[in-house]
Amino acid sequence: MDVIPVIDIKNGEVVHAQGGRRDSYRPIRTQLSATSAPADVAAGLLRLAPFRQLYVADLDAIEGRAANDAAIAAIARAVPGVELWIDNGIGDADAARAWLGECGHSLVIGSESQHGIKTIQSLREERRVLLSLDFRGDAFQGPVALLDDAALWPARVIVMTLARVGGAAGPDTERVASIIARAGGRAVVGAGGVRDKADLSALQQAGASAVLVATALHTGALTAEDLRTD
Repeated sequence: MDVIPVIDIKNGEVVHAQGGRRDSYRPIRTQLSATSAPADVAAGLLRLAPFRQLYVADLDAIEGRAANDAAIAAIARAVPGVELWIDNGIGDADAARAWLGECGHSLVIGSESQHGIKTIQSLREERRVLLSLDFRGDAFQGPVALLDDAALWPARVIVMTLARVGGAAGPDTERVASIIARAGGRAVVGAGGVRDKADLSALQQAGASAVLVATALHTGALTAEDLRTD
């Protein structure tokens, strides 16, 4: 199971995400970097472990403000060869195809940013597209058809429990397992609430192919030894 660090960007800085309350996010303080500059934080993460992917959430773009394209470009320069998963709130198929044509990164289509199924329906065969199934508590965020109809899902699916992000409640392993049971062999990624190595083990046992992690990496709750896969 891969561990994929999350970098949340707001106003050009990496912020500490907590509980999905984006208006309260503040610049991150981390033992991995002397600054909250996205490129510095990305480089610090790669010094911790040889991660193969980074998940980058452009919170400004998700909420309809100017995108942090310069910051994302700086991350790409800082960690060449690492696959970037970019969540930028795109909800339109034409905009998604234009983005994919211009960028070499992978695009996360968040269910919370969708108004229907047409965008993911037209992109589900695109190898660089992922679908994030977003939840706040028990409530699914987005068109219910995206959750109900697994045939719409692309090859990689994220199960994002926003209320558990940056918290100490642990991951929603049961929800991840329920999505895996319906996923038809698709890769399912858990997100939200990972505290320590035991949580990683629980998600791996549930069948997750990968997990998104942020806070536990920056606090040292997950160490380089914990992240070893050999």
